[in-house]
Amino acid sequence: MIRVILNGACGHMGRVVTSIAAADEDVKIVAGVDAFGEAYADYPLVRSISECDAEADVIVDFSVAAAADELIAYGRSRHIPMVVCTTGLSEEQIESLREASGEVAVLRSGNMSIGINLLLSLVRKAAGTLVPNGFDPEIIEEHHRRKLDAPSGTALMLADSISDELGGEWNYVFGRSERREQRPGKEIGISSVRGGTIVGVHDVLFAGEDEVIEIKHTAYSRAIFAKGALAAAKFLAGREPGLYDMSDVIG
Repeated sequence: MIRVILNGACGHMGRVVTSIAAADEDVKIVAGVDAFGEAYADYPLVRSISECDAEADVIVDFSVAAAADELIAYGRSRHIPMVVCTTGLSEEQIESLREASGEVAVLRSGNMSIGINLLLSLVRKAAGTLVPNGFDPEIIEEHHRRKLDAPSGTALMLADSISDELGGEWNYVFGRSERREQRPGKEIGISSVRGGTIVGVHDVLFAGEDEVIEIKHTAYSRAIFAKGALAAAKFLAGREPGLYDMSDVIG
């Protein structure tokens, strides 16, 4: 049984993680942390992770970037592995996680979906074969009307996987309405759609002469991110110190 401290327990994702964990015989949430919410589950809730005295095997973090410094200090001081799912971390906080990984296992990912992380691998492999043969990479992402940022962090992860596979130095273009020219080389177009209740769609196109390869992922529920986070927790519990990502989980 993997014992979990859930940081950000009362947020949208925290509640989904709680629901998924309740049906998983291999996981037990032993404490929740949330600065603003009220207790709603059968585990104790504290306002600050520094107040948590529960014995745990791993921390799953779906909180906010402002809480990251306290999380990192707590994980290091108590030598508890950390699955960090929070996005928007500063470069300083990312560097703090790297430093912490010298003392405790840390897994950080901008998207916890197992499917998305497999997609990253497929896109990287496709780019290495297709782009040198004249295919142009484009990314289209769709999300609900309430999403504040564009493009999505996952779209940027996909663009990075293409660029890294091809040696870097590729330009990301987020709109072409203000220019009038042919598509230059070493360019990745990223387009964003916002509307309705779309959970998340990421579509990667490789457009060649007379043929198009399309690799697509559609999220129908936030449950996929919770399931991925719990899979990461099971993977990370008991691991040696180091910096891990979801590619290590899916193998």
